[in-house]
Amino acid sequence: MAPRLTAKGAATRQRIVEGAAEQIRERGATETTLDDIRARTATSKSQLFHYFPGGKEELLLAVARHEAGRVLSDQQPHLGALTSRQAWYDWRDAVVDRYRRQGQQCPLGTLVSQLSPATPGAQAVTRELLGSWQAQITSGIRAMQEKREIPPELDADRAAAALLAGIQGGVSILMSTGSLTHLEVALDLGIERLLVAPAPAPAPAPAPAPPPR
Repeated sequence: MAPRLTAKGAATRQRIVEGAAEQIRERGATETTLDDIRARTATSKSQLFHYFPGGKEELLLAVARHEAGRVLSDQQPHLGALTSRQAWYDWRDAVVDRYRRQGQQCPLGTLVSQLSPATPGAQAVTRELLGSWQAQITSGIRAMQEKREIPPELDADRAAAALLAGIQGGVSILMSTGSLTHLEVALDLGIERLLVAPAPAPAPAPAPAPPPR
């Protein structure tokens, strides 16, 4: 277990994680050694193992959590405020821009693949990321349902899951081909289908005429 840290210690640990993340984004997890990370972060071997007593595997897990956080933070403030039609399309653009800048290199996917399935928390990193991502999309759908801009009978959580699955499929194709087309289509069609205006409520029946006197 990592030791309890002072504010200064926590800042040092975070600096190591961020430096390791930069190194891995540049060279990949397989090619990055602890010596590379120590050189990049100006950290001694004893200092590195003080903050990461489990060695490289523990550090990779910390970097994976850091990268998962970046996936969501790169979509803000739009992802956390999907309360208008414009906000949904602004979010769409933020997602596409994020993956355009990332390109075919996926630091999070590479890191998770490098971790042993037995590593505590290894599978949880992706599960927590997708859970938080879906929850924020669900919240946006419900906000639009309250405005009657998404049909109120739609299951918000299932709709969010479907949209997120489309995004992940598009990202997987991007990783394989370098093309953003499928990601853009998944977002465009997913949002368009969500934001179909619900049928207007039926007009109230006219009041019956008063009986003749």
